[in-house]
Amino acid sequence: MTDPTTTDEERPAMAAHETIAAGEGRPLQLVRWLTGRLEIRMLSLAVLIAVTLSLASPYFLTANNVLNLLDQSVVVGIVAIGMTFVILTGGIDLSVGAVAGLTGIIFGLVVQPLGLPFGALVALVSGAAIGLVSGVLISYFGLAAFVVTLGMMSIGRSLCYIFSGGISISAIPETLSDFVYAKVAFIPMNVFVLIVLYLLAYLYLGYTKGGRTIYAIGSNVEAARTAGLNVVGYAILPYVVSGALSAVSALLLAGKILSVDPLAGNLLELDAIAAVVIGGASLFGGRGSIIGTLIGVFIMVMIRNGLNLMGVSPFWQGSAIGAIIIAAVLVERLVSRRGAR
Repeated sequence: MTDPTTTDEERPAMAAHETIAAGEGRPLQLVRWLTGRLEIRMLSLAVLIAVTLSLASPYFLTANNVLNLLDQSVVVGIVAIGMTFVILTGGIDLSVGAVAGLTGIIFGLVVQPLGLPFGALVALVSGAAIGLVSGVLISYFGLAAFVVTLGMMSIGRSLCYIFSGGISISAIPETLSDFVYAKVAFIPMNVFVLIVLYLLAYLYLGYTKGGRTIYAIGSNVEAARTAGLNVVGYAILPYVVSGALSAVSALLLAGKILSVDPLAGNLLELDAIAAVVIGGASLFGGRGSIIGTLIGVFIMVMIRNGLNLMGVSPFWQGSAIGAIIIAAVLVERLVSRRGAR
C-alpha cells in the first residue's frame, strides 16, 4: 500500500526498491524451500558420501561398480518399501528377514513339482498371509507390533529349518535366473522391478486415499478414526504389503544365486529399518517418504560397498556403518528442529 505522504518523485524509486527486494527474496525462498525438503537433504548426504568414496577409491564410480551398487540395493530396497508402509503407521516389522527366508524355502520346495509360476505365486501368497496374521493381531486385537513381529520372526526362522531340514535347496530353475538378469533398456530386470515397485509405492502413498489414510493413522490414530477412516483395514494393509514384498525379495535373491538357504534374510530387518530411518521417517509414525527410503537404501549400500573397496576389515564395517547411521539420523533431527524453530 502506497504511503499518502510519499511524493510523486519518491514513488518510482520506492517501487523499484520493492521490485528488487522481491526479486532477491525469490531465490532465497527457493533455497529455504529446498533445504527444508527432507529428500533434498538426504540426497545431498548421499551425493557427499558418493564423492567422498570416489575420492577414496578410484573403482567406486566405475560402470561395473555402479551396476553392482544397483544390484546390491534390490533385496534390501524392496523390503524397505514394506517397512516404510509399516513405520508410517507407527508400527514396526521385525519379521521381514524371517519371512523372506521362509518364503524362499517354500518356493524352493514347491517350484520343482509345481513349476515356476505356481511356485512364485505360493511364495507371494505365503508372505502376504504371514503379514495378514501380524496385521490382524496388531490392529484388530491391539497387540504390540514389536512383540507380534518378534514372535513371527522366531516362528518363521524356526520353520525355515524345519521345512528345509537345515540345508540349502539348490534345485531352482535357471529360468528364474534368466528373468532376474534379463535387460530392460540396459537395466537388469531385478533393478527394473525395484524401480517399478518404488514408483507404485510413491504413487499410492502420495496420490490415493489409502496412502493419505496410512499417514493419518501414523499421525493421530484417534483423529483418523473420528474422521471416519477405515483405521483397522489400512493399519493391517502395511503388514500384508511388507510380507508380500519380503517374498518378492526372496524370489529375486533365489534367482540371483539359484539357491535358497534357511539363513537367507538374516538381519535383513535391521538393514530395512535403518534405510527407512536414514531416509527421514519417524519411528513414531506419520512422517517419511518413499523417496527418502530409496535414498536411505542407496546410502547404506554405498557405505558397505565403499568400505569393501577400501579394504576395511569386515569386523570393523559393522561399527563404521552403525556410527554413520547414528550420525546421519542425529544430524537430520538437529536440522529438522532448527528448521521448525
